[in-house]
Amino acid sequence: MAKVKMTASEALVETLVAEGVKEVFGIVGSAYMDALDLFPAAGIRFISVAHEQAAGHAADALARVTGRPQVCIAQNGPGAANLVSALTAAFWAHSPVVAITPETGSKGMGTGGFQELDQMAMFEKSVKFQVRVNRPDRMAELARRCFYLAKAECGPTQLNIPRDYFYGECEDEIYQTPEVWRGPGPRAQIEAAARLLAGARFPVILAGAGVAIGNALKETVALAEYLTAPAANSYLHNDTFPAEHPLALGPIGYCGSKAAMRTISKADVVLALGSRLGPFGTLPQYDIEYWPEAARVIQVDVDHKVLGLSRRVELGILADAKEFAAELVAAVQAISPGLKPNAKRLAEVKKEKEAWAAELELWSRSDTRPMHPRRLLLELGKAIPRDAIVATDIGNVSSMCNAYLQFNGGRQHLSALSWGNCGFAYGAAIGAKVGRPEAPVFALQGDGAYGISGLSEVMTAVREQIPVIAVVFQNYEWGAEKKNQIDYYQNRFLGTNLRENPSYAKLAEDMGAKGYRVERWEDVADAVRESVKSEKPSVIEAVIEGGEKVLAEPFRRDALKKPVRYLGKYRHLSVK
Repeated sequence: MAKVKMTASEALVETLVAEGVKEVFGIVGSAYMDALDLFPAAGIRFISVAHEQAAGHAADALARVTGRPQVCIAQNGPGAANLVSALTAAFWAHSPVVAITPETGSKGMGTGGFQELDQMAMFEKSVKFQVRVNRPDRMAELARRCFYLAKAECGPTQLNIPRDYFYGECEDEIYQTPEVWRGPGPRAQIEAAARLLAGARFPVILAGAGVAIGNALKETVALAEYLTAPAANSYLHNDTFPAEHPLALGPIGYCGSKAAMRTISKADVVLALGSRLGPFGTLPQYDIEYWPEAARVIQVDVDHKVLGLSRRVELGILADAKEFAAELVAAVQAISPGLKPNAKRLAEVKKEKEAWAAELELWSRSDTRPMHPRRLLLELGKAIPRDAIVATDIGNVSSMCNAYLQFNGGRQHLSALSWGNCGFAYGAAIGAKVGRPEAPVFALQGDGAYGISGLSEVMTAVREQIPVIAVVFQNYEWGAEKKNQIDYYQNRFLGTNLRENPSYAKLAEDMGAKGYRVERWEDVADAVRESVKSEKPSVIEAVIEGGEKVLAEPFRRDALKKPVRYLGKYRHLSVK
């Protein structure tokens, strides 16, 4: 294609179009208004949010459900700074987000001008690649680089643009960046993995995010079935193996499945497929030291930097999860042709799952008023449609969801993961609904996290006609931290009570959304059904029990200890 004359703003917007961008999330700002003015003509929908963090989470979720790079943008300085937390969440979710961050004009850099900040240093550890446009005529080239590396590195990138560089003429050509193909891994490693698994006494598959990201559920199921290998989901990735499958164990990690943890503890070989084996996601839970330290571990990931990083591995294989699993099935079949299902192993998995289901049911069968959170989650798990996408926040009750949410398809469970920032779920739900308008989309948040983001972003959903459904766990407290104060600080509550919370259902109605206040577990299913049927932004305010009666694991058993106090009393000294 021959080069044509265009402005730098046109070069940027044409590159977005070439990369298939249909939506951009952000807040309007003068720094990039010249490019913004071109969005309607380019067929790009600008979705204006209430806070830039929600823009980052929406782009992240849209990338997760579509598998394509997505874009967020903000005004330079304070607007861009508000994207940092969301980009960090995208970093740990391996989500290809391109953050466009205009900055102060090139001539004024270093003078302490209005809204000036070193935006490169600020994002350095939160993105896979960053670049500052150093000339207007390099706009398309450097924008393409950000899109390509977002795909190649499976993570967010930053395109930092001095605000005066949106202007100016250039001659350029516009084209799409190539797709990234990673392959199944080296043949010798595939065969070595096949020998380990074929000869294993009790092989277990740990299906990580890479299974969903790589659309590898079918291949993973085929491998599990041929080996009769039980399959667990990695922490907060409940959509990486079909929950209804006889070999499905549920998720390991905080508030996860005891069946998964007890079963993986028996493994002599673990196939960690598409998992970085994050340290928080393999911590002991329910007083179960479940990670099989003596097991031989096969770790497969598209990022060579995570292989063997947090756990010793027998084989670290750089490969695409889908292609690797397909080749591995064939290799195992060649070594052990006609392998019959292992009836004893299937029976053992069934027994563990039934025992855990019974225990979870016992925990959850409460008739208290207000509702026990586990009773709410039991009813919610049954009521949410099977094709729904669910975004979960961080917090005590949100974490309990790990035991109740079940999915049979990929790209259905979106969570804040190990970044663990409050306020993730509602912005993520907005992005997911934009990407999958046919699917019901839920945001599950505690009242504290909802106050950070969900409350204000309901106005975004109403204005933009994005019918997401928020379920707010209204227990009038920061539950996870209150649990720590109960377990470690003898019920000395400081900063954890939220007794002045308003009715979020009523506020939703005031903002033009549907509001449902649910105080009885018997009404949960009706509220979910009506919210889905309404096809309008909806808020289900679920009033639940809090405090010491809530059965939950210590949230940070890895980081907290019983306090030591050497002084019996502290004296307040005053100067007269």
